Amino acid sequence: MRLVEGRRAALEWCERRREAVWTEGRRAEVAAAVADVIERVRAGGEAAVLELTERFDGVRRGRVLVAREELEAGAARVPRELAAAIDTAIARVEAYYRAQPAGGFELVDGDSRLGALTVPLEAVGCYVPGGTAPLFSSLYMTAVPARVAGVERLVVATPPRPDGSVPDEVAYVALALGAHAVAAVGGAQAVAALAFGAGVPRVDKVVGPGNAYVTEAKRQLFGLVGVEALAGPTETLVLADDSADPRHVAADLVAQAEHAGAEPVLVTTSERLWRLAPRLAEERAAALPTAGTALTSLRELGVSALVEDLDAAVEVLNAFAPEHACLLLDDPWPVARRVRHAGGLFLGHRSMEALGDYLAGPSHVMPTGATARFSSFVSLRDFQKVVPYLQVGPELLARVGGPAAALARAEGLEGHARAVLSRLEEGDGG
Repeated sequence: MRLVEGRRAALEWCERRREAVWTEGRRAEVAAAVADVIERVRAGGEAAVLELTERFDGVRRGRVLVAREELEAGAARVPRELAAAIDTAIARVEAYYRAQPAGGFELVDGDSRLGALTVPLEAVGCYVPGGTAPLFSSLYMTAVPARVAGVERLVVATPPRPDGSVPDEVAYVALALGAHAVAAVGGAQAVAALAFGAGVPRVDKVVGPGNAYVTEAKRQLFGLVGVEALAGPTETLVLADDSADPRHVAADLVAQAEHAGAEPVLVTTSERLWRLAPRLAEERAAALPTAGTALTSLRELGVSALVEDLDAAVEVLNAFAPEHACLLLDDPWPVARRVRHAGGLFLGHRSMEALGDYLAGPSHVMPTGATARFSSFVSLRDFQKVVPYLQVGPELLARVGGPAAALARAEGLEGHARAVLSRLEEGDGG
């Protein structure tokens, strides 16, 4: 891990990093490749999706969608202990989101009513990353809040395995959550298929993390479909002082580092921790089955920053705007109340981010690449539209009709003014 010393040096690194992340996420060659895939799917439909799946994944299938009997057979192969763990995770995530306020509001203004209704989306596509291991937890972390929000149809897309099937765990979760359809397709072609309805039911929004090609496809198809975020590689910032156990700090950094391209960051007021934790992290990473990935993340993207005090640590945290902010402090709340920019807060020595990844409650789909400055983790609002309404009575019309007409005429919109005045002239509430 790179050692950075001092508040100013840490803040300068945060600024350089933010621009680098933004630039890397817009690589011309990725954009061009994704644009070609999208056009092929738009023009060729399901046949193009199948051809692209064979080209990129080496898998030949007769159709994109997976038959229900195939899903049921896969789900039945999931070991009983793992199935029970998945059920526990789904139940905890559902309980968390059922506690989120989800309704609209109403303001009564004399004889008139103004407010907003929340309306669930009709169809959502949940993308589940593949790679060396299927991240099936991403499915329940997006599909559960969608279900709680009232989404009618969930369509799942995930890269096929070499034999053309979808992972058994994905099949189990999809059936447990009542998914409308499951597609054995990944990459940019999966996002395009969901957007155009190419071999799969067409959706209104695509959610879930993915690689650079998936993210670029979401960027290019936004407008045809909605997206919840443009996710980049995952990141964790551990803020710790002398109260933190170096072994726990190292464990949290390594847990993050075993994702490809991840950024494990330590910001500390302890010189001992600053020097010791990176060394312990490398030792732990070297013992993992995923040692290659974890060591690469630590050595190429990991940073250990030493700052003067907790005031400086919070400043650096907010400048970095991490996906995960882990406050390994005896009393984390005074610091937590000053955090402005973080996807999620993990407070205290026992609140490890790895627990949040699976079943603590909140979705693990959180903003990356400093986008926590303006965006949030996946919540019910990602699966709802907020529709305002107004029902105007004679009293309110008489009170605000004249000012409304004056405002319209000031903007040169006489038709707007006359629409208001026509009601006033009638002497009723419309």
